[in-house]
Amino acid sequence: MDLEYLLSMDPAAILLAPVVVVVTAAVIFLHSLVLKFLSTATVRNKVVVITDALTGLGNECAKMFHEGGARVILCGKTWEKLEGFADNLTSAADPKLTFPPKLVLVDFGDMNSMPDVIAETLECYGCVDVFILNSSLKVKAPVQSTSLKMDKLVMDNNYFGPITLAKGFLPSMMSRRTGHVILVNSIQGKLAMPFRATYAASKHAVQAFFDCLRAEVQEYGISVSTVNHTFIISPPPGEKTKKSIWSIFSKQKVMGITPAEAANEILKILNSKKREVVMAHSLPKMAIYARSLFPNVFFAVMAAGVNNAAGVNNIAALADSEEL
Repeated sequence: MDLEYLLSMDPAAILLAPVVVVVTAAVIFLHSLVLKFLSTATVRNKVVVITDALTGLGNECAKMFHEGGARVILCGKTWEKLEGFADNLTSAADPKLTFPPKLVLVDFGDMNSMPDVIAETLECYGCVDVFILNSSLKVKAPVQSTSLKMDKLVMDNNYFGPITLAKGFLPSMMSRRTGHVILVNSIQGKLAMPFRATYAASKHAVQAFFDCLRAEVQEYGISVSTVNHTFIISPPPGEKTKKSIWSIFSKQKVMGITPAEAANEILKILNSKKREVVMAHSLPKMAIYARSLFPNVFFAVMAAGVNNAAGVNNIAALADSEEL
C-alpha cells in the first residue's frame, strides 16, 4: 500500500524534500562563511594578545588571527617552543599580508613577573585591541587531598594571573575607548563538580570578576566576553577535520569541542560582541538551569554520583586531560 501511494505521488513532490535540505544546508554554510569573512576583516591590523598560545586552542587562535592580518602577540612559558611556533606561522603565511608574531614569556606561577610582562606586551605595539585569556591549570582531587600550596597555584594561574594582566591592559583600552577582552573559561565557572573544588572555585572566581568588569567598562566602549566550554578535544595527529555543508547537520558535541570550533566561535564573538557563549551539549546546559532552579535536586544528584572510596584511590592529584 505504501509503495502504491508513493508511485501515485507527483515526482516533483518526492524530490522537493531533498532539494529543500540541500538548499537549507547550502544557505547555512554560506552564511557561516560570510560571518567568518566579516570576523576576519574585523581583526585585520588589530593587536591581539593570546595567553597560553602553545595549547590546542591557543594554537588555533594564533593561526586564525595571524592569517587574518592581526598583529598577534603570543604568550607562553617556553621561549624555544614559542620561537618554533612563530617560525611555523611566518613560513606558512604570505609576508605581504601578515605581521611577524611578537613573543612574550608569561608564567602565571610567578606573579612577581607580571608587571614586567605587562610592560613588555605594551611595548610591542603600544596598545592592546583584543586580549584572549586562554590559560588554565587543572586539578582533580578530593578536597582533603589538595594542599593549600596547590590551591594557591591554581588560583594564581586561573584567577590572579589573568585579572592582573587585564588590569594592566585596561588603562590603554580606556584611554583609547576601545578594546575587547575574551575570557576562555570552563563550564565549571557555572557548575561545581565533585573532586574539582579548587579548579571550580578558580573558574567561578574569574567568571565573576569579568562579569563585573563588563558592566564597569561598557561606558569606555570596551567589550568583555566569556566562553564557557565543556572540554577541548583534539583529533589524532595527522587527522584533519572534514568540513562540508552536511557537517552542519551531523556535527556532534557530546564528547566536547575541537580547538578549531572554539577558535571559530571566538572569531565570531569579536564581530558580534556577544557577552557570553556556552559551548556544550544539552546535558551540561540542563545542569546549569537545574542548579539555579532546582538546587536541592542538583546537589542530591551530585552527591549520589560520588563514590568516596573510588574517588580517593583512583583520582590523580593533578590531571592534565581536558575533562569536564
